[in-house]
Amino acid sequence: MATRIMLFEDNSALRQSMKTLLNGVEGYEVVGDHGDCTNASQAVEKLQPDIVIMDIDMPRVDGIEGLRRIKECRPETVVVMHTVFEDDKKLFDCLCAGANGYLLKNSSFAQLLNALEEVQQGGAPMSPAVAAKVLRSFHPSSALKNSYELTKRELELLQYLVKGYSYKMIAADLFISLATVQTHVRNIYTKLHVNCGREAVVVALRDKIV
Repeated sequence: MATRIMLFEDNSALRQSMKTLLNGVEGYEVVGDHGDCTNASQAVEKLQPDIVIMDIDMPRVDGIEGLRRIKECRPETVVVMHTVFEDDKKLFDCLCAGANGYLLKNSSFAQLLNALEEVQQGGAPMSPAVAAKVLRSFHPSSALKNSYELTKRELELLQYLVKGYSYKMIAADLFISLATVQTHVRNIYTKLHVNCGREAVVVALRDKIV
């Protein structure tokens, strides 16, 4: 059975080119292509692609929000970001939202195919420049990572946030109520001095808390 691929790319010429090239590779089938992520969750639920190739900079609903929506409705769909951006914030926003790979658009089509093969085998393909940024982020930064005083349960929930789980998914996995999850998350935000889940995940990765 062919691997089902869905494209999100606002450059129509590039999107059509990718669609044609991928459909010409044995074992791959492009089941949908879109210029933005307005209907990303509906499209993924309906067509159930194995892999999504996702641009970031798109009108109306961008690729980072599209990634979140896709992982919320169908976590098993693999999402490979395909973008010109290699700045730290967008990279970490994507990784924190659950991206399975991050490939720059200056990569060749052969490199894209290698990335698709790698991600299907459970890997996390990244362009070399992106991989270097990720590795640098895990270098010990300071003693701050030991100063947040998170409880064992809060650390457990923070690990789920890093993996891209929603509050509902965390509650179901830990057999606790949604209200309990929300209380723990508020405490985590307070201790990490952040205002949202993305910021919490960035601090967790930066300071190697989990």
